[in-house]
Amino acid sequence: MDEIYKLIGKRIKYLRESKGMTQEKLAEKSGLSLDYVGKIEVNINNPGLKSLIKIAKALDVDVYKLFMPEDVSFES
Repeated sequence: MDEIYKLIGKRIKYLRESKGMTQEKLAEKSGLSLDYVGKIEVNINNPGLKSLIKIAKALDVDVYKLFMPEDVSFES
């Protein structure tokens, strides 16, 4: 299960950066705290569905895209 959250965090970071968005902007647009968004991206926090929906909306993507591994480098 932990691998899924790791994938989601990396995917969120990839999508955010590909849109030229900072963590601060994603936090603002999603209504989540900057600390929470940052911790999701580095796999410290495991987001719930409501948070994932807010993040997907802020990134202007369908929520299922947060679970897709393409375009994600798994190197640390």
